[in-house]
Amino acid sequence: MSLFLSGIGVSRGIVIGRARRLSGDQPDATEERINREQIEPEIARYRAALERARVQLKGVRDRIPPQTTAEIAAFIDTHLLMLRDSALSDAVESLIRSRRVNAEWALKLQRDALVNVFEQMEDSYLRTRRDDVDQVVNRVQRILANQDRALAEETGQHRDPVIVLAEDVSPADIVSLQHQGVAAFVTEFGGPLSHSAILARGLNIPTVVGVRNARRLLRENELLVIDGQQGSVLAGPDERMLAHYHRRQKEEKQHQAQLARLRNQPAVTLDGTWINLRANIELPEDIEAVRRVGANGIGLYRTEFLYMNRQDVPGEEEQLEAYLRVLRSVEGAPLTIRTLDLGGDKPLAAGREGAVINNPALGLRAIRLCLKDTALFRPQLRALLRASAHGKIQIMVPMLSTLNEFLHVRQIIAELQGELRREGIPFDEDIPVGAMVEVPAAALAARILARHVDFFSIGTNDLIQYTLAIDRIDDEVNYLYDPLHPAVLQLVSMTIEAGRAADIPVAMCGEMAGDPQYTRLLLGMGLSEFSMQPATLLEVKRIVTASDTRELRELARQLLLCYEPEQREQLLERINGR
Repeated sequence: MSLFLSGIGVSRGIVIGRARRLSGDQPDATEERINREQIEPEIARYRAALERARVQLKGVRDRIPPQTTAEIAAFIDTHLLMLRDSALSDAVESLIRSRRVNAEWALKLQRDALVNVFEQMEDSYLRTRRDDVDQVVNRVQRILANQDRALAEETGQHRDPVIVLAEDVSPADIVSLQHQGVAAFVTEFGGPLSHSAILARGLNIPTVVGVRNARRLLRENELLVIDGQQGSVLAGPDERMLAHYHRRQKEEKQHQAQLARLRNQPAVTLDGTWINLRANIELPEDIEAVRRVGANGIGLYRTEFLYMNRQDVPGEEEQLEAYLRVLRSVEGAPLTIRTLDLGGDKPLAAGREGAVINNPALGLRAIRLCLKDTALFRPQLRALLRASAHGKIQIMVPMLSTLNEFLHVRQIIAELQGELRREGIPFDEDIPVGAMVEVPAAALAARILARHVDFFSIGTNDLIQYTLAIDRIDDEVNYLYDPLHPAVLQLVSMTIEAGRAADIPVAMCGEMAGDPQYTRLLLGMGLSEFSMQPATLLEVKRIVTASDTRELRELARQLLLCYEPEQREQLLERINGR
C-alpha cells in the first residue's frame, strides 16, 4: 500500500530512489570516569577528533561547486572557526581534567551549557548560533564514536539513487552526502529559508523539509518518490505511479533544456514591456553562475562577507579591489552594491563585538551600526566611490527606517566626495544612492523617501518577517511566513507606487523575486526589475516572456483587495493561468 507524506518543497526536481535513514543527529554520550593517568591520553583523543573534524570540513569546503553562492562557503567557514574556539577546545579539556570524565561526556556537558545560554536569550541570531553549535558538536561526537566512517560506507552500499531521511541536515552534511552520491533529502524539520535549504537549491538537490515523523513512518531501503517542487514524499508507489513520475522526470529534463535556450533572449513581456532580470551575489567568484544564466547586471552584491570569518576589518584598498573585480566581470552591466549589513544574524569582525543584546535583529545592525561606527563605514564608502570611476555602480543602503538616516548617509558621501576631489581621485559625481526597503516603516514612508533616494529595492525576506513578527527560520512559527499576506502585499504595492510617482526605479531583491509563483503577480503590480539567485533566473524569464502585463493588472488589483486566504490562493492560481 502506498503512503503519501506532505512537507515543504525547497528545491525542485523528482527523484525515485531508496530510503536511507540517518540516525539521530546527536550521538549518545554516556559518562565514563577515568583515572589520573588517562587524562592526557583522553585529551589527546579529543584533540585528534577536533583535527579530524577540521580536515573533514576543509574537504567539504573544497568540494563546494564554484557556481554555488559564496554564502554556503561562509557557513562552512563558521564551523571551522568554531572548532578553533576555546569554548569547544579549552573548555572541554578543562572539564576532562577537572571532572575526570571521557571526552564524549565533557563535550556533551559543554554543548548543553552553551545551548542553555542561547535558548534563554530567545532571538533568531542566537538560535542560529545554537544550531551551528549542535552541528559542530555532532560532527565531533560522531568522530569520537567512529560513526563518521560508517555513514559514508552505508550510503555507498545502495545501487539505486539514495534519498536521505533525517531529522535535519547541516550544510556541511549536504555537501558530504552529495559527494557520496545522495540524490535527495527529506527532513523532519527546517524551512525554505534555512541555510540547508539555500544550499540544496544552489546544488539543485531535490529536497523536502518539514515532513514530521518521516523516519518513523518510512522504512529503510523503501522505494520513495520525492517531488521537490510539490513538497511531497510517496512511499511504495505502484507501477502506474512510477510510470507517471518517470514521465515527469523526462518532462523536467526537457524543461531545463528549454530554459537554457532562453539565456541570450531579452526578458520582454508579450505586450512589449522590458523587464530587468538581475542576480544576487555574495562574492566576485559568484559571477560565473551569473554569466551562465545571462543576467543583465547585479541587483544585489552583499558586502558583509568581506568582514566575516576574519580577525581584522578589510581596509579601503582591499574593498576597492573586490569591487573592481566584480565590475570587470560584469563587463559594463549595472552593479548594485549594498553597504555592509553586519549585526543581526551576521557577527561583527573580531575586536568590534558589542554588548550582547536580547534581540539583535531589531538592534544595532546594518545602517544603524554604520552610522554609529563611521570609522567602519567611511572606508567602504570611499572604496565604492573610487570604484564608481570604472563602471556603473549603485550604492544601496540597508535597514533604513527613517529619512534622517538616509540624509546622514548622503552627508557622509558628500564629505568623502570632497576629500577625493582634493586628492585628485576620480569618481562618478552622479553615483546613484538608493534605499533597501525591508523595514515596514520605510515602506509606509516610501513617498517621503522617494523624494530623496535615486532608487528603491525591496528586500522581502526581512520585510515579511518584520511585518508579520515572525522568525522565518524558526520551525515553530515559519508557517506564518506568507508573502501573500495582505499587509505584505500592501507594503510592496505602496513602495512600487511611490517609486512610480517619483519617477525612480523600483527593484525587488528578496527571495520573493526569484519565486516563480509570484512572478506574474509582481508584474501585475508594476514591478519591472527583479534580482534573484542565478539558479532561478531562467525560470522567471520564461514566465516573463509568456505574460501580458495588461491582463495581469486587474487580477493583481483584485488580489490586493482580497483578505480571505482561500480566495487569495484562488486568485493567484488565476494569475498564473492554472
